[in-house]
Amino acid sequence: MKNFALLATSLLLLLNCGRLNPPGPGFLKSSDVPLEDIELPDGFTIEIYADEVKNARSMDYSPEGTLFVGTRDEGKVYALKDTDGDYKADKKYVLAEGLNMPNGVALRNGDLYVAEVSRVLKFPNIESRLETPGEPEVVFDDYPTESHHGWKYIAFGPDGKLYVPVGAPCNICKSEDEVFASITRMNPDGSEMEVVQHGIRNTVGFTWHPETQDLWFTDNGRDWMGDNKPDCELNYAPQEGMHFGYPYCHQGNIPDPEFGDQRDCSEFTPPVQKLGPHVAPLGLEFYTGDQFPERFNNQIFIAQHGSWNRSEKIGYRVMRVKLDGNKAVEYEPFAQGWLKKGKVSGRPVDVELLPDGSMLVSDDYANVIYRIVYKA
Repeated sequence: MKNFALLATSLLLLLNCGRLNPPGPGFLKSSDVPLEDIELPDGFTIEIYADEVKNARSMDYSPEGTLFVGTRDEGKVYALKDTDGDYKADKKYVLAEGLNMPNGVALRNGDLYVAEVSRVLKFPNIESRLETPGEPEVVFDDYPTESHHGWKYIAFGPDGKLYVPVGAPCNICKSEDEVFASITRMNPDGSEMEVVQHGIRNTVGFTWHPETQDLWFTDNGRDWMGDNKPDCELNYAPQEGMHFGYPYCHQGNIPDPEFGDQRDCSEFTPPVQKLGPHVAPLGLEFYTGDQFPERFNNQIFIAQHGSWNRSEKIGYRVMRVKLDGNKAVEYEPFAQGWLKKGKVSGRPVDVELLPDGSMLVSDDYANVIYRIVYKA
């Protein structure tokens, strides 16, 4: 009895010291992220929505008020709940762990879809099973196993199909398999997978215009052509079967040193907006809420993860693109400050809107999710 009491006391001390995780949904703690460094337009503020979400990547918010979060390096999928309505997540559920780069998450009719490198999983009726999600169903398991650009962003399109990108398995190469450097789609049950867009080196974010329903996506430019080229891209795909240049042409007008003599840049669709060299644009979202000023309606917000091999770092911010029809007329920072004098405090990954019109931004470096709010 005495030994049991000592063991219980030891376990309690470990829990209190944070060396063991308590069972069930965890409660999130405050963050030490230097929010005072983040620069926003007048009237906007930034706060922590969820803390200690390790390697927080792609997000999807459910009608029932659950934020689902994928990871790349952590191998986990999270569900976060704000149970008291204070716009801070106070419960965290680990739905799965040990997965192979489960970056992408997408909801459809109460089912959660998760993308690994080579397969797509489904957790049925996930809202009623957050504490005991069980084993997922395998929806599709025939994507390539290459991990280079293998992590995937996924989303359901206006046609009800699941869109899944497949990045190039290299920095620059020409593959005989058309599934590489593409965007694919399939039915929710995994049937009829097909390639719908080509020549896309690595997109980790796409969405559809709220009015036209056309596809818009980011693309990460190739490496090792110098610090200042090529630019990463914002692209627009109003129809199926378009080609955006990779591996022959970059940013719409720069032939690749190795493959550029095989096809001319004029054959391909140029980007709507050049986003800057090596900025690593990932998630993007059209603003459709009613909290921000009207001038932000239907503008695109892009999370830039930031450069990894540029001699002087660039990116690490959320950018805004203003459109006039299908043309970009403004491109400027919306939230910045995660990069200060060459030092990095955060790396934005994805953007998601809450029902009140505020904006969530995930950060896989600081392991947090921010909430950006406008107050007149």
